[in-house]
Amino acid sequence: MAWYIGLMSGSSLDGVDGVLAAPDLPQPPRAHVHAPLPQALRRELLALNTPGGLDELHRAALAEGALAGLYAEVVRALLARAALPASAVRAIGAHGQTVRHQPGAFDGIGYTVQLLDGARLAEASGIDVVCDFRRRDLAAGGQGAPLVPAFHAARFGGGDADTAVLNIGGIANLTLLGRDGSVRGLDCGPGNVLMDAWSVRHLGLPYDEGGAWAASAVPDEALLARLLAEPFFARSPPKSTGRDLFHAGWLDAALGVHGALPPARVQATLLELTVRAAADALRLHAPGTVRLAVCGGGAFNDALMARLAARLPGIQVQSTGVLGVPPDQVEALAFAWLAKAFVDGRPGNVPAVTGAVGPRRLGALYPAR
Repeated sequence: MAWYIGLMSGSSLDGVDGVLAAPDLPQPPRAHVHAPLPQALRRELLALNTPGGLDELHRAALAEGALAGLYAEVVRALLARAALPASAVRAIGAHGQTVRHQPGAFDGIGYTVQLLDGARLAEASGIDVVCDFRRRDLAAGGQGAPLVPAFHAARFGGGDADTAVLNIGGIANLTLLGRDGSVRGLDCGPGNVLMDAWSVRHLGLPYDEGGAWAASAVPDEALLARLLAEPFFARSPPKSTGRDLFHAGWLDAALGVHGALPPARVQATLLELTVRAAADALRLHAPGTVRLAVCGGGAFNDALMARLAARLPGIQVQSTGVLGVPPDQVEALAFAWLAKAFVDGRPGNVPAVTGAVGPRRLGALYPAR
């Protein structure tokens, strides 16, 4: 059996999720480890998301080295938990940390930046590392995101009904799996990124556990309408987004025009924004959907899951855990799958999702030896 490790640190910036798995087999990962981001590194990565900082190249180089060190710690913990030597793992698929995402901008190709020192991770782990998955898709005219639909199709597709997978990390993305075998997808808007930032600002907590704070108030419809007027929501796929657009300054600009609101009511509105953006995109692009499987941190937000179910009557809304993959392990497992696709010489993108001119083998290899 060929073992692979997948490592993911997403736009929520809450930490690194790692899995050790045989990604082509329909079974849960053999081991899972979550490592929180050290606060100093988290602050630096957040700062690097915002253009205009001093000495950015130097700071980014140090940050990607620190992230590689944290990734290596997760790899060691996974191997210890699974009681396997490094030699048993064929490759690591490592996402890195996105700090800029500008597909199609400036020169018609744009750019995307995922910080990670792949060479350092290969040296520290003794395992081949595949990383930098997004830029090849961009070079082929694509958005470079979302990249998980190919994996979603392999793991959750093939049923007798139209199915969708909604990943709610910092940003939310949808995969649309048709019963005819078609695979489509798109980033649909903010996931947890705005709710988390508002929770940090007003509660001093990294997130609103279970959505309890949001559930204590009702959304403000006028503010919600203003937020939904953002042109991104009306754009047709292929499309992707990130903290470049949906950040605290974007929210503050809307609040400044709208006027003062109780913080809990703003949080309720942000939860509803995430729900409405995802539900509207699903209804627009896949109206025949019967099942919606939810993964990412948003799957643990009880209030959000309840609102999704209420907004999508007639659609079965459930966690991917019901389908055999815990929701906090899906993305890391996807990057283990993408690493295997690279090793096998298979494409990892879905041109119908990203807009690339054709299938491409994604990633860059850093051999261990």
